[in-house]
Amino acid sequence: MFFQSTAIVILLLFYGCYYMKLKIAFLQLLPSADIENNIEKGIKACREAREKGADIALFPEMWSSGYVFPHDEEWLKKNSVSLDSAYVKRFSGLARELQMAIAITLLEKHEANPRNTVCLFDRHGKLVYRYSKVHICNFGEEDDESVLDAGDNFCVEDLDTEKGLIKVGSMICYDR
Repeated sequence: MFFQSTAIVILLLFYGCYYMKLKIAFLQLLPSADIENNIEKGIKACREAREKGADIALFPEMWSSGYVFPHDEEWLKKNSVSLDSAYVKRFSGLARELQMAIAITLLEKHEANPRNTVCLFDRHGKLVYRYSKVHICNFGEEDDESVLDAGDNFCVEDLDTEKGLIKVGSMICYDR
């Protein structure tokens, strides 16, 4: 379940010329159609990752709802998640509780259309950044990302870890 590849890349840029060993748990989990179930499954995975020594836990792309994009406005509105939702707050609190950075992924509620987003919380539960996929995939299919809004920038920020300060940024799938 842990330390495997994922569709989201976190870039780590270290200060100075010293070596820092960090463990990143790439949480390879299958989401369900129920966000509450996904929260509980995600909490369990984060706890297990921390027990195994992870400094950062990273969820698969679109963990909140699964990587599905029906061209159905009602479904998209119902399943998109705001940044002040219980889903986001729960993982912020978990990062603080576990003293571990957590990068959650979600179908973010956004005007006019939802976005494919990752939020990174530091080990104190503080939101370090929110990044939305810039290059959405539009293949002219009935289930592609053309129903989403694209993000508009890439970011790199400082992340406070138990092992020191690092620079981090994210890219989602096609952005890399």
